Amino acid sequence: QVQLLESGGGLVQAGGSLKLSCLPSGSIFTIAAMGWLRQAPGKQRELVARISSGYSTYYASSVKDRFTISRDNANNTVVLQMTHLKPEDTAVYYCAAQMRATMKYDYWGQGTQVTVSS
Repeated sequence: QVQLLESGGGLVQAGGSLKLSCLPSGSIFTIAAMGWLRQAPGKQRELVARISSGYSTYYASSVKDRFTISRDNANNTVVLQMTHLKPEDTAVYYCAAQMRATMKYDYWGQGTQVTVSS
């Protein structure tokens, strides 16, 4: 079992920045990678960024060069730094754990709202 606790998010003007943090706990040795996914109203959930246990990263083309995913080992958190935010980045953002056994995102955080005003 893995638990994920998210923090961050909120309201920001276009061009601004926000930081999201995710604190995993429980059987973290069973996690293959951590991802940030988002879902906007009326749209499918999409993978925004991913960081593996080996620190390799993936970014959706829509956020590449604007978002950075990283591990803060001192605090055991996964951070998504979002810069140059656009109104189309508005969504509920979820931290999720991709498990070694299934390679699926089997555990999810509670979600945090990010709203970018124009």
